[in-house]
Amino acid sequence: MRDSVGTVRTVLLLGGRSEIGLAIVERLVREGAREVVLAARGGVAEPPAALAALGAKVHSLEFDATAPDTHTATVDGAVALVGDLDVVVDAFGVLGTQADYEADPAAAARAAAVNYTGHVSAGLAVAARLREQGHGALVVLSSVAGVRVRRFNFVYGSAKAGLDGFAQGLADSLHGSGARVLVVRPGYVPTRMSAHVDPAPFPATPAQVAEAVSAGLRSGATTVWAPRVLAPVFAGMRLMPRPIWRRLGR
Repeated sequence: MRDSVGTVRTVLLLGGRSEIGLAIVERLVREGAREVVLAARGGVAEPPAALAALGAKVHSLEFDATAPDTHTATVDGAVALVGDLDVVVDAFGVLGTQADYEADPAAAARAAAVNYTGHVSAGLAVAARLREQGHGALVVLSSVAGVRVRRFNFVYGSAKAGLDGFAQGLADSLHGSGARVLVVRPGYVPTRMSAHVDPAPFPATPAQVAEAVSAGLRSGATTVWAPRVLAPVFAGMRLMPRPIWRRLGR
């Protein structure tokens, strides 16, 4: 639970091996968080040594994005380990290639289930807990890929568009409860998950995304972009005529 000066004390990371998610957790630990739960399929047997070195107690928990019936139990398990959840970081996902998805529709559907419907059940389970607590923040990793879906990655982008809309609606549903949602829209972030993707303009490192999240949590923002310049860039892209839009590459 947050201390008397509002410092985050407990953090749950859904997608416990996510490089961006772990960068956010490390940032919060550097700022005072002391209890961390890393939730991932099979648990996280070897959590980053940096977290313990910074003084955090790190727990591991089973979490399967494709098993929505278990998501409430995962949240309950985290509460049993650390008590009230100050910040929950929703960072799980998969990133395949558009060509592979078009060649294997079943694989595309499985990826969409992880990148969208898994977040619906997990997000509602977290929201129920935060509403009961009367405080806490859910950080949802959306993407600029969902702001306006492009043809080169429309399976991934359409799932992110759904997630972004879901997160905004969830935020409105929590208004007045003491709990809130922070939507994060990074652009291209070089990580192991995106290693097969060509770099795009205005990249951000995981640490820069974490910095944006930290600032957003402190300011009470509802949405942050990483880097910030992507907000005006995509405001313009939303207005771009479709014949031009469909010819764009990355």
